[in-house]
Amino acid sequence: MKSLAKICTGLLLGFVVLIASAQAGETVRLSVAASMTNVMKDVIALYAAKGTDTVIPNFGPSGGLAKQINQGAPADVYISANQKWMNFLRDQEMIDAKSEVILANNTLVFVGTPNPAVTKMDDILQLEKIAIGSPKSVPAGEYAAQAMTKAGIYATMQEKNKLALAKDVRQALAYADRGETAGAFVYKTDALLATQASILFEVPQELYKTVSYPLALTKTGANNAAAKAFYEFLRSPEAVAVLEKYGFSPAK
Repeated sequence: MKSLAKICTGLLLGFVVLIASAQAGETVRLSVAASMTNVMKDVIALYAAKGTDTVIPNFGPSGGLAKQINQGAPADVYISANQKWMNFLRDQEMIDAKSEVILANNTLVFVGTPNPAVTKMDDILQLEKIAIGSPKSVPAGEYAAQAMTKAGIYATMQEKNKLALAKDVRQALAYADRGETAGAFVYKTDALLATQASILFEVPQELYKTVSYPLALTKTGANNAAAKAFYEFLRSPEAVAVLEKYGFSPAK
């Protein structure tokens, strides 16, 4: 009888553990560009209110995140701030290529403390120092370098040591917002979060590639039902509404 009681107790405990696991849901690891920090926090909160799965975000520069994933860091879903780093992971066979889509688009702007003398690209040459994300790993910085190169001012800014390189677009914004630099190239969505700096001008689109945010499941995520469910939610009307609220243009 005691043995039977122990067996029944063990089965009951196992059943309770299974129920608890089901109620706890699964974990989804999201690696996402730093410029989507605020909007993704809201999207994740909205998703959490609808179910039991837990989404753990890892915000950072797209290049840094891509390298982490390539080196084995856990990730189920990846959102980059440009196509370059998505291509990198696709070439390394780290993403599910069939799942790759454009989630949203953005616009590059130049921000700083109100300055009526700064209304176009050439006006930046008169400023003492400006901030951009490091072009080697930060898409916003790469777009800024493209724009300044086409405008014919990049080499001069480099030669005169007028560029403060930031680890990501949010740090570039912080430099300008705190007055540590005379301005910064950032995304329009980030500029709307500034407390002191304001948009001095929008960078002409012909000077840089369209700012797109490709989304994909990693190879691990493609085998994770919870990750696939969150991936689909990111493309839902509810998530799109949050993207628009923060100034992103949802991809068609």
